[in-house]
Amino acid sequence: MQECTPCRSSWGANGYSEVWLNELNDYAFRHLHNSADKMCELAWLFKDEKDKLKISALNQCARELLLAQSSDWNFIITNGTMVDYAKRRTKDHIGRFNKLYEELKSGQVDKEFLDDISAKDAIFPDIDYKIYI
Repeated sequence: MQECTPCRSSWGANGYSEVWLNELNDYAFRHLHNSADKMCELAWLFKDEKDKLKISALNQCARELLLAQSSDWNFIITNGTMVDYAKRRTKDHIGRFNKLYEELKSGQVDKEFLDDISAKDAIFPDIDYKIYI
């Protein structure tokens, strides 16, 4: 069987990822990469977790990370449409993730906060944080 490596390309402007990574939005990626590393850390740290509240918080961390990583936000910023909204969404999801991360690490999950953000973004209802192990 012949192996090959496809060229990196996209439907975006100029045929590569310039729309999603450029001087207008590149600041977000250090936060996204940091959060992704933290998510892997949490998944390993809590891989045998039994406490339902902590499991809910871990699953919400996974949701917040995926929502922050949405390519929509960087695309919107690049195209100059609803820029403040897109920046706020990135900031909000990273902020929520970081708050839950700190709470999990300290062993004190704020159930009211978790319930509030879980209701706001009830996407991926069957997500399992262990996918980050």
